[in-house]
Amino acid sequence: MSRVDERFRELRDAGQKAFIAYITAGDPSLELTGELVIALEQAGTDVIELGIPFSDPLADGPVNQAAAERALKHGVSLADIVGFVGELRGRTAVPIIFFTYFNPIFKYGVERFAQDAASAGVDGALAVDLPPEESADYKAAMDAAGLSTVYLIAPTSTRDRIRLISEQSTGFVYYVSRTGVTGVRESVEESVKPMVQEIRSFTDKPVAVGFGISKPQQVKEVAQYADGVVVGSGIVRLVGELGASPNMVGEVAGFVSQLAEVTKMRA
Repeated sequence: MSRVDERFRELRDAGQKAFIAYITAGDPSLELTGELVIALEQAGTDVIELGIPFSDPLADGPVNQAAAERALKHGVSLADIVGFVGELRGRTAVPIIFFTYFNPIFKYGVERFAQDAASAGVDGALAVDLPPEESADYKAAMDAAGLSTVYLIAPTSTRDRIRLISEQSTGFVYYVSRTGVTGVRESVEESVKPMVQEIRSFTDKPVAVGFGISKPQQVKEVAQYADGVVVGSGIVRLVGELGASPNMVGEVAGFVSQLAEVTKMRA
């Protein structure tokens, strides 16, 4: 059983939901990213989505795009991040999922990526622009390495695609709560709850909801019916505002603890 599967099982047995935090690797530096991972785990984060900086992040809003640009200016590469996770594994057992576009994986080499990531202690990946219909080689390499393959279900997904994505996803199924790019929103779409219920009619795998969620009340609302809640832009924005300030890690962890706390209330 993978770290991701084990964590969701533990939470289910405890009547709790998963809090999943997204941060961009290398923003403001890989060293501080490591400190963030440790602090976010201590603040109640169950799974870390580690964003791989990419020059053309079409699914990301301005906040995450700016974070990727900052990381790329520091010369951070996928190989650097794989090695970074390997070094970090001596300090944390928190599940780590790479959130990436397929281009960096393709350039690295699909089989080599899967093998190196598994050896480093990465638990899986979400290649945001790689649909399951085009991912046979990638899926085979990831499965062989024992890595989770997370795919996205969108509000516009048909029943046939929901079935396919639910079958292909391992670790958890990721539901994008709204159309468009990542970013902070004031409210959760009314369609989210019925879509989560629809997904559950096809699978008993955990369903996590992300995109546009950034406030404790939003997390609490989604945690009533989803197995996990993903917060990204709200965290990344705070990292960007504070930069390399001595208070950055502590302030980000304090913000995250408020979000994670509501997922630990018994369902």
